[in-house]
Amino acid sequence: MSDMDSAPQFSSGADPAPAQTRTETPAAPAAAPPTASPAAPPTASPADDAGDRFAYRPPGYPSALVWLRAGIVRDWRGVLGSFLATWLYVPLALVSAVWCGLALGLYGLIAGGTQSEEAVPELLRDAPLVGPLLDAFVTRSGGVVGGFAGFVVGALAGFLVVLVLPWRNAFDEPANLFTGLAGMVVAAGLVGVLYTVGRVLLEPWLLGVSGARPLSRREAERLRPLLTDCAARLGLPGEPRLLIEDDPVLTNARAYARHVVVSTAVLDCTDEEIAALLSHELVHWRTGDEVTSAFIRGVGLPLVLVHALPAWLMRRFPHPATDFVVFLFFWPVLLTMRYLVLPCHRRDVRAAEYRADAGAVLAGHREGMRAMLERRRSFETGRSGWDEAVCATHPPSELRLDRLDRPAPDPATDPAATARGLDGLFGAPTTTAIGSRRALLLVGALVLVSCLGGGLTAAQWAFFRPQAVVSDYFEALDDHDGEDALALLTPEARAVVGDGGQLARMVSAKGYQPPAAVSVTAVERDGDEAVATVAYTLGGQKLTAELPLRRDDSAVLGLFHRWRIDAAPATLSLPGGPAPLTVNGVPAPTGDEQVAVPLLPGAYTVAGESTVLSETASREVYVVPGQQSVSGAELTPTLRPEAQAAAEQSVRSYLDACAAQAVAAPPGCPLRYYTGGTTVKKISWKITEYPTIELTLTGPTTARVSTAYEAQGSARATGSTVGYFGTTPFTENERFGVSGVLSVVDGKLTFQPGDD
Repeated sequence: MSDMDSAPQFSSGADPAPAQTRTETPAAPAAAPPTASPAAPPTASPADDAGDRFAYRPPGYPSALVWLRAGIVRDWRGVLGSFLATWLYVPLALVSAVWCGLALGLYGLIAGGTQSEEAVPELLRDAPLVGPLLDAFVTRSGGVVGGFAGFVVGALAGFLVVLVLPWRNAFDEPANLFTGLAGMVVAAGLVGVLYTVGRVLLEPWLLGVSGARPLSRREAERLRPLLTDCAARLGLPGEPRLLIEDDPVLTNARAYARHVVVSTAVLDCTDEEIAALLSHELVHWRTGDEVTSAFIRGVGLPLVLVHALPAWLMRRFPHPATDFVVFLFFWPVLLTMRYLVLPCHRRDVRAAEYRADAGAVLAGHREGMRAMLERRRSFETGRSGWDEAVCATHPPSELRLDRLDRPAPDPATDPAATARGLDGLFGAPTTTAIGSRRALLLVGALVLVSCLGGGLTAAQWAFFRPQAVVSDYFEALDDHDGEDALALLTPEARAVVGDGGQLARMVSAKGYQPPAAVSVTAVERDGDEAVATVAYTLGGQKLTAELPLRRDDSAVLGLFHRWRIDAAPATLSLPGGPAPLTVNGVPAPTGDEQVAVPLLPGAYTVAGESTVLSETASREVYVVPGQQSVSGAELTPTLRPEAQAAAEQSVRSYLDACAAQAVAAPPGCPLRYYTGGTTVKKISWKITEYPTIELTLTGPTTARVSTAYEAQGSARATGSTVGYFGTTPFTENERFGVSGVLSVVDGKLTFQPGDD
């Protein structure tokens, strides 16, 4: 911008050099010089003597923080436009809108041209006059209307898709939508503040890189007395550093946060024009306009950095072909800046220009300001286009000249009114900036947000981070609370357990030993999934394991997402049978085949049934975290030593009962006397030797009874037979064995003869 330029254009980004390239006409005839005595010897600027300290900010602010805060919070429209354009991905939304609009527009063009007859209802089509009119209209224009409607619908849908897509997971939980938006606002504000502070701190270096240099002795003798006089007339106890850039063509001045830069072409102007120019820029410097502009650029920094490239190309290579190629590649960014960001920002910038003009008038340089604006108006283009009418940061020169004609107090004749005008122009930050209601409200809101954020962060850290669910899980196991431990698993993992009552009883039993000395050594997170490495002690050994974790989709209070352990309980395979095994004294499920018992991490005691016939030794089973299956619980019952004697006694009682029967073949007994076809008249049995039996366990309560051939017993059969030749006495010894099943009935061993 030429002449009275308040701040760098928003589109110029990090380039501190003036963006205007318009040449100026020679200076107007000399006007009356300022009232300060030009013969006074020039003195060195305090800023130059002290170096590039941060303290060369405008006077009247209690601290640098108040100064920055005043500039940052002033132009909320520009900040909002920059935020929306950058952080809501408006350039990407424009690309999506154009492509979706073209696709649906092409479809509407084809469908409207080929299916136009179906668009008119049959009732209207048959109506006289109306039917032919509608039919002719639809036939000739159906494709155009369809294409236009398709483009509008497609463009709107494509634009909204990009805006809504990043929030697709937040609409189910309004709190997530609010917190996500708040986080975006905080991020944008933080980037804006860091960029603004960085610009202010690095301003001397940036200006030096752009070509600004300290004044020479002759330049200082001409300009510094005028700057000091203008600062005094505006009631400023200090002044910015004055730098100059070598440009003998463009009459230009620019105010920064801590500097004012003029071009060497300014030296060709009259003292009155230079004083008006410097007074104008001092007002910009005093009101912190550059801080406002820098913060807006910082909020939209990603967009500004991308926009800087096409802006530099079009400025460096000014040619229609270059402009077309650049626009072809960067049109979403250029359109976003031109039609969204700049129109939002230009209102504050135009107001700042009017305010700076008023400051020059209050300093007594109305005529010099008028001369500069008259010269600028000669080179001002028309205001009929969007860029000049809406996006132009400077108001039309004619309107600025019109405001110069408004009545204003004369500093020479009415200093009190001038002082009141300056107070209205600058405000009174020294007395109100810190203790004002707006500042207190802002500080209170920041404190409240900080406390709320700190409380939410503390709650998240304590209860809702991945480590918390692991700690709660093992604490529940340590408390022998299986139900609480199961509640910390994902629904898919809990579904494997089914009814968790039996598992909870196994954990709550006295024989359960939970993992001890548990500590989470590491957590590797990938989005909504994580893996926790756990160190623990089990069975006297120090071990480590990895537990998979997953975060819930639903949120507690709409804010916090719980983590769950995504590992199903381990499965212990036990043999089936009528007599169930026990785990920590709790009967395990029964079945004809193997049964699966789910177990949580820890040590368990698996035992079988003990009877008067057999006994089953218990076995320790260890389940480590994250384990899927457990083996080692194959329990085998063993015969009790006293069971052999009890079995022999039961078998002898059975044999004695058989021998007491006076028949040749007692039913159900192994005793047999073969008569060879004769009739036994009288017979008695006497067991001379009992057989030796062998027991083979077929289960905890049953055993097979058998007799080896060499261990058979002997029985004497005595009696007589009646045959053809009369009665014949006999005495025979018979060998026999015993087979059957020995089972436990009512706690006692009972022998049942038979082959099984």
